[in-house]
Amino acid sequence: MAFFGLFGYKSKSVLGVDIGSSSLKVVQLKKQSGKAVLETYGELALGPYAGLEVGQATNLPADKIAETLRDLLREAKVTTKECGVGIPLARSLLTSVELPHRENREEQKTVIELEARKYIPVPINEVQLDWFIVPEDDPAGAPKGKVRVLLVAVHNDELTLLSSVMKGAGLDASFYELEIFSTIRAVVDEPVKPVMILDIGAATTKVYIVEHGIVAFSHTITTGGQDATRAIAVGGNVTIATAEALKKKKGFSAAPAVADPRPQLELSYSRIFAEAERVLKQYESLHQKAIATVILTGGGAVTRDLARYAQTVFPVEVRIANPFAKTEAPAFIRPVLEEIGPEFAVAVGIALRKLEDA
Repeated sequence: MAFFGLFGYKSKSVLGVDIGSSSLKVVQLKKQSGKAVLETYGELALGPYAGLEVGQATNLPADKIAETLRDLLREAKVTTKECGVGIPLARSLLTSVELPHRENREEQKTVIELEARKYIPVPINEVQLDWFIVPEDDPAGAPKGKVRVLLVAVHNDELTLLSSVMKGAGLDASFYELEIFSTIRAVVDEPVKPVMILDIGAATTKVYIVEHGIVAFSHTITTGGQDATRAIAVGGNVTIATAEALKKKKGFSAAPAVADPRPQLELSYSRIFAEAERVLKQYESLHQKAIATVILTGGGAVTRDLARYAQTVFPVEVRIANPFAKTEAPAFIRPVLEEIGPEFAVAVGIALRKLEDA
């Protein structure tokens, strides 16, 4: 867990809340001279609240998540109740489809909302639906009479759960946003060329291809950071907590020793990267476009020297997400922010949107 208070609080502050499967993250920002200033941030593992160890994925009820969030807000010295909240991909539907094109905007809206019913596996009145038209690099080359649309559906039960958590934590949430949109806002700067985001969570890894700031393709890999942690624990005959620390502090840079986690890390991450590389090549071949960059984010990306290892697998540039680069913070804390940045991409992205809304 980590808690940091950086500044005094004078102007209106906003909060980004990320409820992950293994931990909660919050980031508090304020606007000063037109810039996003980092005031405080914090993370608290959910595992101990579920009788598990740090780094383990959980499935806690709303009241227990709210209790954990209250503890985090207190320890991180959060001073605002105004927030936005991330929605995990696992609790939503995100799909890209080709639908009939209409010149009239209202007609296009009607077509999309009617056609969307075919792709949503539950009654339409049980979800909140949103959609985005994906821009085409070459409209002349697009399928005739078709438009590519990103459909987003979130079940009402999930929104009810998140609303209950916010109420239990004493927070006032003005919006709920799918976590990938928050991540894009925080870590993607490429305006045109497609980039791949590899979000390595505790239980799963999400693969996104992003074009023009919109998700063009998504894929889930059923291996995550906790698999690497468990492999280190078994291979080194150490506890889960010790294995998690070895993953973050030694990672791929460890010199050969009894507690060298590299063999187990390579076994776990090679599976993730091999499948992600397959997705990358398949997308490039299908769309005749080159992926510009692979961005590693999520808690599993906070593994020392992971980018260097990933670069041996991917044929394009690989970098670790640094969402705090979009905020103002004291120079002395920058090295820490860069190290933990991948874990906070969602929370930073949400706080940035909330700051814009404010």
